[in-house]
Amino acid sequence: MQRLRLKADGRIVELRGGQEFPLEPAMPAFEFADAAAVPTARNLRRRARMTQIEFAARLGVSVETIRNWEQGKRLPRGPARALPAVISPAPETVFAALAAQN
Repeated sequence: MQRLRLKADGRIVELRGGQEFPLEPAMPAFEFADAAAVPTARNLRRRARMTQIEFAARLGVSVETIRNWEQGKRLPRGPARALPAVISPAPETVFAALAAQN
């Protein structure tokens, strides 16, 4: 019987002999064409001149989420993976659109 574990960062690992072995995804994960060109959460927040609390409130996520992204403990998952690429060119427009939704 195969034993699997879901990790906090969204990865699935197989448990064998007390060790974890990453499972390869069936489909390749979405990646930006030029990952180096996508700014980090910290850089985006600083460019917007916001605190972590303000940035989290604007995005509708917890401050802990922002801290984890900035410290590299976690990466945005699901639709949040697109946030850096979407926010980067026009942060004011994105934040205005998000504010209109609330």
